[in-house]
Formats: sequence, C-alpha cells, structure tokens
Amino acid sequence: MNEIIIELTKNNIKPSIHRIKILEYLRDNRTHPTVDEIYLNLKEGCPTLSRATVYNTLSLFVQSGIVRPLTIEDREIRYDYNTEDHGHFKCEQCGFLSDFEVNVAQLKYEGLEHHEITNKDVYFRGVCNKCLGNKKS
Repeated sequence: MNEIIIELTKNNIKPSIHRIKILEYLRDNRTHPTVDEIYLNLKEGCPTLSRATVYNTLSLFVQSGIVRPLTIEDREIRYDYNTEDHGHFKCEQCGFLSDFEVNVAQLKYEGLEHHEITNKDVYFRGVCNKCLGNKKS
C-alpha cells in the first residue's frame, strides 16, 4: 500500500482510503475495468464508496496521468493502469480485452503532418484464441 500512497502523493493527489483502494484495484487487476466493475468489486470492503466517488477518482487519475481511459466501445469507458504505449485487442464474441506490444513510434501514417497528435491508441478487434478454440469443439 505504501507504493500506492507514494504514487498518489508524487502526483499531488491526497491519498484518501477510497483513492488508495481504487488505484490498488487497478494495479492488481489489469482487466481494463469500467466504473461499475470497480465499484462492484470494492463496495463490500468499502461500504462508504459510491459510484460517483469511483467516477470522480478515475477522472482525477486520468487528469494526473496515472491511468488512461480506453474508449473501445461508444457505450463504455474502461481504465488502464498501464500508461506506456501499447495496443489493445478486444474479442468480438466474449468481450475479452487484452494488451499487446506495439511500437507506436514506428507506426506509419500520412496526411497528419500539420496536426498536433496528443494521443495514439491502437485497437484491434477480432476473435480471441479461447473463442476460436470453442468453435473447433
């Protein structure tokens, strides 16, 4: 827990119990959870936690650069503790979301020479190995 407190303090965030628990959950559960998933998994251990607190805390974390939001689907925002450049793969059948390595600096793109790029996201969609294996059975 000390690492979490240090990380929050380093980013000028007061380490309240809710903030500590939420960041600890993101660090320990690299599943790219939604606000609801975080809330449902933490509410039993933190009875004073609300969805609004989770949402506001995640907004603060995003503004501070501790986590990054993922908007792979229009209807949901997921949160990623890994802020390094990497890609995401989402299975169109089971919804599984995973990270993969990608060298974002070497991506080739044309037509954006006079634009300021502030974010580079790489998303792939398809069918995961598990679902492919289920089809063959």
